[in-house]
Amino acid sequence: MFDRDILLKPYRFNLYYAQDLVADLADAKLYETPAPGLENHPGWTLGHLATGSAMIAEDLGEASPLPDSWVEMFQRRGPGDPRLPDCVGDDLPTKAELLAELEAKHQQVERLIQTVDDAKFAERCEWRFERFFPTTYDMVLFMCVTHEAMHLAQVAAWRRAFKLPSSLGRIR
Repeated sequence: MFDRDILLKPYRFNLYYAQDLVADLADAKLYETPAPGLENHPGWTLGHLATGSAMIAEDLGEASPLPDSWVEMFQRRGPGDPRLPDCVGDDLPTKAELLAELEAKHQQVERLIQTVDDAKFAERCEWRFERFFPTTYDMVLFMCVTHEAMHLAQVAAWRRAFKLPSSLGRIR
């Protein structure tokens, strides 16, 4: 009943795109902010997307623990949350750690999308965008496709601010 490929194809692309967006970045560069309005740097974005995928897994009925400091560092309450990324100090995750966690969460969510029953997808989902995305399937579609793409576009803009080459232009 529910088209799982419409979830999985862009979700897989988003992971590939996220990996490519940071492929040429050193760990220290991940947390730099080039200008006001570009505070969602790649370090925060990768961690935020991992927390988003963990939330999807939990909404689909499976625990998805994160490293201890990640929820406070990377999770937000959606548009209107006044907090800006506050990633400072010596305990910041490396690019390898961020990508490993994002990949693990993606694999978990992909497996759940492939195996969850239609009744779970059809359940009403109470959340801030329920008016637009009323079911669990709708919410998962938004989170896997739209939410990730919005944040990856922010990293693309961040790259342009640093005059780095286009990542999307490299993808074939």
